[in-house]
Amino acid sequence: MADITIDLEKCDNCGECSDICPMEVLILKDGKITINEPDECSYCETCVDVCPNECITVE
Repeated sequence: MADITIDLEKCDNCGECSDICPMEVLILKDGKITINEPDECSYCETCVDVCPNECITVE
């Protein structure tokens, strides 16, 4: 299972990561980014690349 961390101090909930996530692991729910079923993560790190605030890590 992927260890996905979002630095909530830096995150402005823009939704870019949820828009690009091919596995729909990151979702925008009630205006906040939420990690949904991290075991589905494919470790592509596209969310890390697209985040304008550099607040996502995937291990």
